[in-house]
Amino acid sequence: MATRRNWFEGWRLFGLLTLTLIGLSIWIAAMRQFEVEGVRMVIRFTARTSLLFFCLAFSAAALARLWPNAWTHWQRRNRRYLGVTFAASHAIQAVTIAAFAILDPPGFAAATSAVSYIFGGIGYAFIIALTATSFDRTAAMLGSCAWRRLHLIGGYYLLLQFMVSFGKRIPEMPLYALFLLPLAAVFALRMISMAGRPAPRQAQAS
Repeated sequence: MATRRNWFEGWRLFGLLTLTLIGLSIWIAAMRQFEVEGVRMVIRFTARTSLLFFCLAFSAAALARLWPNAWTHWQRRNRRYLGVTFAASHAIQAVTIAAFAILDPPGFAAATSAVSYIFGGIGYAFIIALTATSFDRTAAMLGSCAWRRLHLIGGYYLLLQFMVSFGKRIPEMPLYALFLLPLAAVFALRMISMAGRPAPRQAQAS
């Protein structure tokens, strides 16, 4: 039991998940001899793993508040490491996007636009900022108020970006609507949890 706890908690959890993502990404690309189609498959794979780890991290506090149990307590306790794993998944995606641009410049140009550069760039900037402030020392340097504001704004921006990224593919591939369900659930959970919190004056009085 102690071994399981060590490997599925904290930075060991992050290391295990990240190594798994790297291994799976290499395997997926290798199935297509590391050519363009394999690279694009990895881009799609990491988009979905990023969605998974984002939802786990961004819903952790709300779930632990609304449904306290062993799983939600574990999720809340490891929220930081799930969030950093989300960043690692997106870093793998950034590498594969760069490989796509090198291997197939015309295809890359057709798949991107100025809007995707702007909003995608903002998303990556938030990911970098959120990751950089996921350590005790950097969080303390930023201050608790600024830290909460950054992680709140960044989290909701990324949630919106996921919705747009997956939603725009629905006309061509209707099954992409399924990817919006966990995002909608995370948003609903956070709103319900927020509504259940006592007002600041009430909290102080109690």
